[in-house]
Amino acid sequence: MMKLKEEINPLLLQVFRSVVWVYSVITFIPWYFFSGAGTNLERARRIKAKSVSGRPAGPYRATNSQGKLVAWVKPGVDTLDKMFEYAAKMFPERDCLGSREVLSEEDELQPNGKVFKKVILGNYNWLSYEEAYNVAKCFGSGLAALNQKPFYNIAIICETRAEWVVAAQACFMYNFPLVTLYATLGPKAIAHGLNETEVTHIITSKDLLQSRLKAILCDVPRLQYIIVVDSKPTSWSDMPRGIMIYNMDTVKELGSKPENIAVERRQPKPSDIAVIMYTSGSTGIPKGVMISHGNIIAGIAGMAERIPNLNETDTYIGYLPLAHVLELSAELVCISHGCRIGYSSPQTLADQSSKIKKGSKGDTSVLKPTLMAAVPEIMDRIYKNVMTKVEEMSKFQKTLFVLAYNYKMEQISKGYRTPLCDSLVFKRVRSLLGGNTRILLSGGAPLSAATQRFMNVCLCCPVGQGYGLTETCGAGTITEVWDYSTGRVGAPLVCSEFKLKDWEEGGYYSTDKPNPRGEILIGGPNVTMGYYKSDGKNHEDFFVDENGQRWFCTGDIGEFHPDGCLKIIDRKKDLVKLQAGEYVSLGKVEAVLKNCPYVDNICAYANSDQSYVISFVVPNHKHLMALAEQMQISGAWEEICNNPQIEKEVLRIITEAAVSGKLERFEIPKKIRLSAEPWTPETGLVTDAFKLKRKELKTHYQEDIERMYGGK
Repeated sequence: MMKLKEEINPLLLQVFRSVVWVYSVITFIPWYFFSGAGTNLERARRIKAKSVSGRPAGPYRATNSQGKLVAWVKPGVDTLDKMFEYAAKMFPERDCLGSREVLSEEDELQPNGKVFKKVILGNYNWLSYEEAYNVAKCFGSGLAALNQKPFYNIAIICETRAEWVVAAQACFMYNFPLVTLYATLGPKAIAHGLNETEVTHIITSKDLLQSRLKAILCDVPRLQYIIVVDSKPTSWSDMPRGIMIYNMDTVKELGSKPENIAVERRQPKPSDIAVIMYTSGSTGIPKGVMISHGNIIAGIAGMAERIPNLNETDTYIGYLPLAHVLELSAELVCISHGCRIGYSSPQTLADQSSKIKKGSKGDTSVLKPTLMAAVPEIMDRIYKNVMTKVEEMSKFQKTLFVLAYNYKMEQISKGYRTPLCDSLVFKRVRSLLGGNTRILLSGGAPLSAATQRFMNVCLCCPVGQGYGLTETCGAGTITEVWDYSTGRVGAPLVCSEFKLKDWEEGGYYSTDKPNPRGEILIGGPNVTMGYYKSDGKNHEDFFVDENGQRWFCTGDIGEFHPDGCLKIIDRKKDLVKLQAGEYVSLGKVEAVLKNCPYVDNICAYANSDQSYVISFVVPNHKHLMALAEQMQISGAWEEICNNPQIEKEVLRIITEAAVSGKLERFEIPKKIRLSAEPWTPETGLVTDAFKLKRKELKTHYQEDIERMYGGK
């Protein structure tokens, strides 16, 4: 149940429970009939997907798409330019893309001597759907006037902002395949992507041109034009010869000239490439995934169907990298339904965020979004921050919070709501994200059960846990809002079907009891066209069946539950065979140990010629400092992390967490290394979605690996 510990006099606890029981009895019957709780319970328990063939291996489809998979939101709207045109006609005056203006910036000196830049931001300024459509059309026309040709690739390396979407829509309209690359990729990886796709034009921001691109421009010989999205013109004197730099506004003006806007554009077909999306490179050099207009439209249709009452009154907050399939898909889903999208960043998201000046408002407080996507890493941070604040409360406040939390947890597990607790106890926590959030979508990595439950309880909204990959347009499964179970990723979307393929080496078979298990294969119109210039990998990972449908082999291991929901239980690449023949799933070890309060991040590692697992751990600063004080060990953060006694004690605590998390003896790390530096995308040790880059982590900690395995 993941309840919080109740430190209260047993007699008082009994009195409290009696009062709650009486209150529940009096209010239950009228509430049950007026709130529709019974209907929600039925929805949560119903069968959500079935095997079309009747065999345990599948293919499994959602119950409402057994006959045919869905390929579009509206008939005839089968490309992204048609979708934007449809939205501009349906919702011309409604807000589409919003950005906050920077009122002032100042440097703030921290106690440790570091200087942080703080900002004060104004209200959101909005472009309506009609305005955004016209701006995108002019920008696309301007790119065409600068020699950008249909079917020739154009790259975007830019932060998540309104200009990104305007530029993307311009490219979709004019049939320029858009190459997306993470801004945090290393210089080699960025140059590789730009050269492989042979781009002549790049869209970027002033900051990224200065910090990321400038150093590699000479390594990209075909490059001719750079379009900077910032409105303030800047003179660039020290650029390589032969490269022209334009401001986005200048390109729009050029495009709006009668002789340019009148030129007929080459409209895309559903089979034309819309995006070449480079992956975050968690397993090596990033691969470019070719995504057609039809693929994205199908993915949007599947995701939108899983969000109840999605309409033009919804507000979405965009802050994750748009080069990530989760964010791009989520924003396109919103545009297809006329929602408004307000832009943010992880540094300005909430009032407490690192760049927001104390006393001024973060983006969620101003925007008050109803919809939000998040990667588990960000949700884990919110969870840990709130639980730390709970520990600092007075005894009375803490007792009230814990009792309300546990009461609500019980009610949620029965499918019931708790309006009184929500308004009296959880209102302040809910206001962290603006107070209006009705659905949180989690993707990019597995979400721990404890964090999911915390979000359900304290933020008073369902968490839709999704499973999808860049290779499937981010679409695969999403849990229904009525399904409050944890650890599962929901039933297949209406655009996808799933098969389970036996994996002998790992011991997973579709005939397994109680649930069929195996490698997950995803089929449907959302399965992409393969990797760019990588035929060998395409033959390995993609195939077309006898009906002409494309399938992708995910490498993830799943099991289907009787109600048709999927649970991810393993990953082929994360499985290591130890010296004595036992198989260890590194991902499983990490998922269990991440729930330990002393662990902010963890990477499990095992060598096949060794008999035990080791781990690199980024410890939680607050808990580790408290432990050091308790053990009477003083020193700087780095010294404490390197202290052998501290290391030994943290290993003991982690071992306890592993045992209570039901890990096998051989899965429990025998040695650990505490890392003083956090793993961020900037360090190159995790991707933008905060997935571990195992290869880079192995190289980074090579000396420690040798030491922990007795080499040194």
